[in-house]
Amino acid sequence: MIDAIHLTKKYGDFLAVDDISFSVAPGEILAFLGPNGAGKTTTIKMFTTLLEPTSGQIKLNNIDPVLHSDAARRSFGIIFQDPSLDDELTAWENMQFHAVLYGVPKKLRDERIEQLLKFVELWDRKDDIVKEFSGGMKRRLEIARGLTHHPKILFLDEPTLGLDPQTRNRIWEYIEKMAREEKMTVFFSTHYMEEAERVSDRIIIVDHGKIVGQGTAAALKEETKTTSLEDAFLALTGRDIREESSDGKDRMRQNKRMWRR
Repeated sequence: MIDAIHLTKKYGDFLAVDDISFSVAPGEILAFLGPNGAGKTTTIKMFTTLLEPTSGQIKLNNIDPVLHSDAARRSFGIIFQDPSLDDELTAWENMQFHAVLYGVPKKLRDERIEQLLKFVELWDRKDDIVKEFSGGMKRRLEIARGLTHHPKILFLDEPTLGLDPQTRNRIWEYIEKMAREEKMTVFFSTHYMEEAERVSDRIIIVDHGKIVGQGTAAALKEETKTTSLEDAFLALTGRDIREESSDGKDRMRQNKRMWRR
């Protein structure tokens, strides 16, 4: 369902993603892990048509997103690291806007939106302005919105960042259940190792733009002779503190504005 073939992205002299290749099978839940600045978000942005690769090739559901961006976008949903909802609209209006944008047939639109808002326990708040929602409620609404058009692939860039453990747990319950019911491929990044171990079928760890480890959590622990996924992660990526550059955050905000347009 996802193919990255010698995928590379450069910003001037900086090599953000360095000749990586991997595939993700239909229905697989894959965790994409790495320290700050490792190339995770850049990779997700290339998959989701926000960036073009410097070299290499991508296939999403057998579609090249560089050559056929509109068709590729119809194949996936995405939940950004930062909220991307319209705070001045209601939950229902946010869902309606997304459904219209993705061409969900009118006769199916209301039924699908009702189904998803009930699924994420927001049906009773459907007419409330989103700026009144808590962070967890906004995340749940983003999940529902991202699934409105029945995507084959769901991309999540640190979807539970900053949420309390109870909300994080509930969000992953929604995602796992919907992935099974919709037979979706899920590709997510997170800094919470327990999420990656609990939810994923397979894990890929990247550092300095390269893949430094991949396999199940058990296989990675065995490979690194460690007893926890966090220790395996540190064995593969080192213990130095990484700082995310402000330039990288600015590029992400800019790309989100491009996506909305």
